[in-house]
Amino acid sequence: MGSHSATRPLAAGRSGPLTGRMRVPGDKSISHRSLMLGALAVGTTTIDGLLEGDDVLNTAAAMRALGATIVKDGDGRWHVTGVGVGGLLEPTGVIDFGNAGTGVRLCMGLVASQPIAVTFTGDASLVKRPMGRVLDPLRQMGAEVLARSGDRLPLTLRGAATPMPVTYRVPMASAQVKSAVLLAGLGTPGVTTVVEPVFTRDHTERMLEGFGAAIGIETAPDGVRTIRLEGRPELKPQAITVPSDPSSAAFPIVAATIVPGSDVVVEGVLMNPARIGLIDTLLEMGADIEVVESRETGGERLADLRVRSAALKGVTVPASRAPSMIDEYPILAVAAATAHGETRMQGLEEMRVKESDRLSAVADGLKINGVDCTEGPDWLVVRGGSVPGGGRVATHLDHRIAMSFLILGFVAKAPVTVDDAAMIATSFPTFQPLMAGAGAVFLPAGDDDA
Repeated sequence: MGSHSATRPLAAGRSGPLTGRMRVPGDKSISHRSLMLGALAVGTTTIDGLLEGDDVLNTAAAMRALGATIVKDGDGRWHVTGVGVGGLLEPTGVIDFGNAGTGVRLCMGLVASQPIAVTFTGDASLVKRPMGRVLDPLRQMGAEVLARSGDRLPLTLRGAATPMPVTYRVPMASAQVKSAVLLAGLGTPGVTTVVEPVFTRDHTERMLEGFGAAIGIETAPDGVRTIRLEGRPELKPQAITVPSDPSSAAFPIVAATIVPGSDVVVEGVLMNPARIGLIDTLLEMGADIEVVESRETGGERLADLRVRSAALKGVTVPASRAPSMIDEYPILAVAAATAHGETRMQGLEEMRVKESDRLSAVADGLKINGVDCTEGPDWLVVRGGSVPGGGRVATHLDHRIAMSFLILGFVAKAPVTVDDAAMIATSFPTFQPLMAGAGAVFLPAGDDDA
């Protein structure tokens, strides 16, 4: 949700071909982890493309408070000089993570196996969120927690003087819990084991391997993953290029696919298998997406994607794909609105508990712009074809709803208006100038000249 004080309605109109090269903001998950693992490496890690949003900057401030030296040079590159595993210092004050839930939970893991005491807090939203699911395994490893009722912030975590390795079976699908235990395992002698019944984002495992940690992963026939990490390694500094966030890249990718005559290259997109469900789905629908250059950085694969316009057909998107594209269903629904036939999306219950009830927001936005769709408790069916447009979409302060329906306006017969575009800056502050630079048409809200 945005922190702006005034709404900014915006409309998008029918656009000609989109062309050129573009780069979207860096991936937030990898930005957090780059700073943290850089702070534990021996030497200086360089980071290009760090997402400089408030959440990530709060993590940078926390790593400084714990003893790392972090500076940004004149070329926008970040340099993190680490203290080594076991070398974190006790901070002199409280560490305030603002709204960064990922940042604070992962940092608790770092601290849990260090003989230091750290007090964590956050903004009015973060202090309401329970931290127990992360703190429970950290207590098993020897950390002590002094917290408010319900394990909420502010709380003080005292790391274990003699941390104990554990075998921990994650009781829910949570990359944050898994990552916190693994980060605590770095400072713990012996082997820390995490058993993950449901596969979640594996950025932490990949980056640990990239920094030189001894980590092994076994996947059973039933999909259960067992991750083993040897404690107290010497992490080696890395040169990291943060890939473009695939959730942000989804917008220009879909725009170039549905606007006739388009030919766009989106640079440096993260191609982690746990994050590319949208690309897989678009390819099934007939999209023209070509990997023109692939490389690896920090244990992650990234690629430049050339996207040309294509005629799409409706498909059924299995529920099993939802974890790899849960944030991309709003923009997929826009692609489906232009496709021939029916697109069925299943397993969408998590959409109802995002920044807004995204499932209802998407269905309402499509209907008000003349697109035939049906919404269920955890599913959405979109019957594609021409897009009349002309509607004003309620965004509910949700950045992904705003961007998705502006892109619908690029192909609609009449302009599409969103009631507020100000909150787009929370994840993609360059969205409007980037798309306009490629040829997209934006209009003052209420202007019907497309």
